[in-house]
Amino acid sequence: MTSKLKIAIDAMGGDHGPDVAIPGAALAAKRHPDVDFIFYGDSAKISPIVAAQSHLSQRAEIRNADVAVGMDEKPSQALRRGRNKSGMWLAIESVRAGEAAAVVSAGNTGALMAMARFILRTMPGIERPAIAAVWPTMNGECVVLDVGATVGADAHQLVEFAIMGEAMASCLFGKQHPTVGLLNIGVEEVKGNDSVKEAGRMLRELKLPLKYEGYVEGDDIGKGKVDVVVTEGFTGNVALKTAEGTSKQITSLLRSALRASIITKIGAFLASSAFDALRDRLDPRKHNGGVLLGLNGVVVKSHGGTDALGFATAIEVAIDMVRNGLTQRIAADVAEVHNVLQAGLPSADTAA
Repeated sequence: MTSKLKIAIDAMGGDHGPDVAIPGAALAAKRHPDVDFIFYGDSAKISPIVAAQSHLSQRAEIRNADVAVGMDEKPSQALRRGRNKSGMWLAIESVRAGEAAAVVSAGNTGALMAMARFILRTMPGIERPAIAAVWPTMNGECVVLDVGATVGADAHQLVEFAIMGEAMASCLFGKQHPTVGLLNIGVEEVKGNDSVKEAGRMLRELKLPLKYEGYVEGDDIGKGKVDVVVTEGFTGNVALKTAEGTSKQITSLLRSALRASIITKIGAFLASSAFDALRDRLDPRKHNGGVLLGLNGVVVKSHGGTDALGFATAIEVAIDMVRNGLTQRIAADVAEVHNVLQAGLPSADTAA
């Protein structure tokens, strides 16, 4: 019998606050009867929404927080103003204290990362944390990281991202040895900047606890060529936003084309089940939930503008990460990597 989990929710975060966070938790609660929730935020606003969800109210605790972090606040400002007082801070603190197994927030990404790093700290051996996103592919889904936490990562950090992403993919997809690729401008070993080429060399030559498949290009992400795509935060964020925009563009153009004439409308009606399946496959709400990897605790970032279904998906990502021992898996793999690094890495001259 599985033990009961508690998930901490930053109820005031995101564009819609408790109007989305609480119904989202209610959806997750129906699917996971063994999970309880702690909501942090303005109790006067949270309480009536929780009370309206009969199946949730008996499994929810509400803790008042005087400060809500704004979506446009700078991380340093949010850290100063919200320390010990904001719902975001208190929700993360509950994970550090062992009251909750994970925290989910749709709030300010920079503030969430800053507070999580301050409260939970990075794991031993991890230089910088990363944000990992789940990406729809032709074969199902893949994990892409970093998508915004570390801009300009060096070779060692990219190797750490590979280890963390592999652990997340294993937890999320149930694969014992997920495949890993390094995002580059070509698959040839001579291509890429110095950090990418050095990271590629390390991943090829070291006996690391992962299955490295080499370089992948941007179009390989959607093809599902590998289970984990590794890059630095600037490139990853641009790729993520580009993919989201392209998905919306295709959906809009397709909708317009199918409404262009009576013939296309009839065709759309006849193929409605196929179009419904496509829309469902591309629905960003079904892939919501970025995991902050490398911390001593599970922190999941939901998209700020999502609805209840998307927020429920982010909660379920958090549940999967906890159930499958994400932090323990990363800690063990990172320790093994550092043992390999201490044993010695062939020099670039030797490798050449």
